[in-house]
Amino acid sequence: MLNFIVWVVILAALLFWPMSKLIWVLSVRRLQRKLARELDEQEVAGQMNRARIISAFVSIVFSFLYNLSTIGMPGGE
Repeated sequence: MLNFIVWVVILAALLFWPMSKLIWVLSVRRLQRKLARELDEQEVAGQMNRARIISAFVSIVFSFLYNLSTIGMPGGE
């Protein structure tokens, strides 16, 4: 069980940074297109916070499901 949790945390940590940057870039570009103007620093920082929250959730869920499919159910045989 501990081995499974360790691998989930490691993979989630490795995925967090690039995923948050990707979500942030896509989010900022979408909002700029929608508003038809450049965003100010406060709006960009808000999008970064939003991207980090989304990225944390998605990376943990993906990491759990990926490890479940490769390692198998923790404690199971």
